[in-house]
Amino acid sequence: MELYLIRHGIAQERQAGIKDEERELTKEGRQKTEKVAQRLLKLDLQFDLIVTSPLVRARQTAEILVATGLSSQLEESSHLAPGGHLSSWLVYWLEPKNYSPNTQLALVGHEPDLSNWAEILLWGEVKGCLVLKKAGMIGVKLPEAGAVVGRSQMFWLTPPKYLL
Repeated sequence: MELYLIRHGIAQERQAGIKDEERELTKEGRQKTEKVAQRLLKLDLQFDLIVTSPLVRARQTAEILVATGLSSQLEESSHLAPGGHLSSWLVYWLEPKNYSPNTQLALVGHEPDLSNWAEILLWGEVKGCLVLKKAGMIGVKLPEAGAVVGRSQMFWLTPPKYLL
């Protein structure tokens, strides 16, 4: 399975009166995310499913990916909200679905969680080496059998500036 970890686009700054989960993408965030999505489509990328954090900025990012034609399927998972744990997502969300090894799954979420998830999949622990910029993407290939933690391979790490 190919797992694409995508950070949400540029969002409103934290400010009094706006809850973190309600912060939206800015105009610039929408525009850059749309450009990144269009570039991914030109690279013939296609996701079988996009799974998003329930927070507004992540959902808006995922909706842009769907609107661009990168997938027709969108689901929400609370495991992708800030502070979500990879182990919980694997056990309660991914494993029961029994996807084929050819599945291309996109996860839209937040930092530092997505970088941490990638590091755990790659090295079995968080090392603080990977950084995922807003609207950036990390691609990780999960092994076809056995445990995925510490046994996956990274095949994509792209800051959005290279896709604009």
